[in-house]
Amino acid sequence: MQLPNEVEALIVGAGPIGIACAISARRRGIEPLLIDAGPLAHSIVRYPVGMTFFTTPERLEIGDHPLTCSGAKATREEALKYYRGVVRTEGLAFRTGVGLTDISRVDGQLVASVSTSHGAATIRAGRIVLATGYFDHANRLEVPGESLPHVSHWFVEPHTLAGLDVVVVGGKNSAVESALQAWRAGARVTLVHRGETLGSSVKYWLRPDLENRIRAGEIGARFGATVTAITPEAVEIVHAGGPESLPADRVFPLIGYHPDFALLERIGIALEPGTGRAVVDPDTLESSVPGVHLAGSVATGRKISEVFIENGRLDGEKIFGDARSRAQAEARYASSLRPKGE
Repeated sequence: MQLPNEVEALIVGAGPIGIACAISARRRGIEPLLIDAGPLAHSIVRYPVGMTFFTTPERLEIGDHPLTCSGAKATREEALKYYRGVVRTEGLAFRTGVGLTDISRVDGQLVASVSTSHGAATIRAGRIVLATGYFDHANRLEVPGESLPHVSHWFVEPHTLAGLDVVVVGGKNSAVESALQAWRAGARVTLVHRGETLGSSVKYWLRPDLENRIRAGEIGARFGATVTAITPEAVEIVHAGGPESLPADRVFPLIGYHPDFALLERIGIALEPGTGRAVVDPDTLESSVPGVHLAGSVATGRKISEVFIENGRLDGEKIFGDARSRAQAEARYASSLRPKGE
């Protein structure tokens, strides 16, 4: 489908926060266009199949559309169906497979340069909102062999790993959940983590599950270990016991993600030295580039754990609303964090 030449508001990133921003704009008479280099809710698409959200459904809701699920918390599949349904119900215009490459200003107007399967294009926009998150840009081990075809920084359908030697690198939720899923699908799994213990943020139901599998000898674990190289057949590590070679048909370095700093710098958005945090107006989330706003975790630099769907879903009210709607959004978020009954 052909892209428009000009839009009132361009929302870059069609995840939950981007969708929420588009709803905020449209309800104020501003017609937005959502674009994403991947599919709708691309980050959730990349979550492990069958994953259950840590947070409760009402904190994932956008646009006051209720999220119903079969259990106490939504699964990956229920969330995808929900956000897809919200886009349809709200009648939001969106284009997938369209990635932002740069933003410039021509005759005083913002111009977004984008790439598509048909080539490069430009879109003029009254305002541009970057809600691109961080999940497309993985932290790397920076070791030889990390770019080999059997290495992935995103987990895959666990069924495809049955009968294989799998090494998962990391010690937080993504690594722990992926290791468990791969083992349950029939893989021979070893978890490698540079820390002496699992990360403190590991979900309370995942930690004992993995620890029990390790104690039973069903999943191998190497703590206090550093990966030194990846070969077509193995992962080379070093730990207190010395060097070791772990057989590996598939390797998953799951050590976190970060915003696209190169894109932000190319656009001209000011970033704080060291943290990479974007300099934005706290009331309107407008960046140092006039007319360009940042929503969600893309503005937090390396502190991506500060923003989730729960609070980022309100950023559209700051960007497209007035002082009253901003205050209401802040109050709504604060009240949603209070324990039930308070």
